[in-house]
Amino acid sequence: MTTLKELAKLLNISVSTVSKALNDSHEISENTKKRVYELAEKLNYKPNRIAQQLKTNKTKTIGVILPTVTNPFFAEVLHGIETAATSSDYDIIVCLSNESLGKELRSLELLSNGSVDGFIMAVARESQVEEESGHIKSVIDNKIPVLMFDRVVNEIICDKVIVDDFQSVYEATEYLIKKEKRKNILLVSNIEELSVGKLRTKGYRKALEEANLQPNILKLDNVEDVEDKIYEYLKDNGKTDAIISIDHITGVIAINMAKKLGKSIPRDLSVIGFGYEHTHLLSSPKISIIHQKAFEIGEMSVTLLIDNLNTENHTLQTIVVPSELKFSESTI
Repeated sequence: MTTLKELAKLLNISVSTVSKALNDSHEISENTKKRVYELAEKLNYKPNRIAQQLKTNKTKTIGVILPTVTNPFFAEVLHGIETAATSSDYDIIVCLSNESLGKELRSLELLSNGSVDGFIMAVARESQVEEESGHIKSVIDNKIPVLMFDRVVNEIICDKVIVDDFQSVYEATEYLIKKEKRKNILLVSNIEELSVGKLRTKGYRKALEEANLQPNILKLDNVEDVEDKIYEYLKDNGKTDAIISIDHITGVIAINMAKKLGKSIPRDLSVIGFGYEHTHLLSSPKISIIHQKAFEIGEMSVTLLIDNLNTENHTLQTIVVPSELKFSESTI
C-alpha cells in the first residue's frame, strides 16, 4: 500500500506538503496539488483512516438507527443515506430497532462509545407509544449530534428532516372531495399511534371538516388479520366511495378487497395510498400515491448532520421535504 512518505519521495517534496495538498490546503499551490492528486490516483493511494481518526478525533462514521427495512420507505431512505455518506467520504453503521425501545436504547449505547461521530434515526414505534426519549436526549447531552427523520420527538431539540404529513393527506382528501365529488371517504391506518400517523389523520379530518363531511377511520394498529378487517368494513359499509391509506401497504390491500367484493376501481371506489416510486406496480389497477421523497430525505439527513459535525456554530433546523401526489389508475 502506497504511503505519504513514498508519495513525497517520488515527488521530491516533503511529507507535510503532500498531506496538505491532499487536504486541499490554501498553503499549497494549485500546480503542486495537481501533481500530488495525479500521482496519488495513479498509485491508488488510500489515506490511513485510523491515523486520521487519532489525529482529528473523528471516526468519519455515521450511526443509522432504523425501525425496520422491510418497509420500502426506510429502505429507500437508507439508500439515500448511504449514497450521500459515501460521496462525502463517510461510512455508516446501520442498526435496526425492530420497533423496540430496548433495542433502540442498546443501539445508541453501543455506538456512542466513540464508534460514530453522530446519529441519523427514526424513532421506534415502542419509543413513541411509551413516550420515552430520555435515551436520545442523553446522547445529545454528551455532545454527540442526533438527526431525526420522519418519526421525530418534538420535545427534543435537534436537526430534523420530515415529510409534510399533515398537508399531504389534507390535499389528497381535498382532491377526492372537490375533484372526484367523493362524500364517504374512509381513512385506513395501521400507524395511528405514531407521530406521522397522527399528523396524517389530522390532515384528513381537517379537509372533511371544511367540507362538512363525517370522518370514517379504520384503525388497524396491532391487527393481524388486516385483509379480513378491510374486507368486512367495505362489505358492511357499501356507501364508501374513496379510501385514503396513510401507510405503505393497506391501500394495496384495500384495492384487492374491493375487487373481491366486485367493486370497480375507480368507478365505485377511489384509492390513494402512501408510497415510493414503484409502489404503483404492486396493484392492479395501479394505485395513486402520496409519494414521499425517501431518497431525498436520506440525502438531506446526511448533508444536515455533516454540516452539524463540521460547523462550529451550526444552526439546528427542521427541514420539510414536500411529498407529491402522483395519480395512477385507482383515481379518476
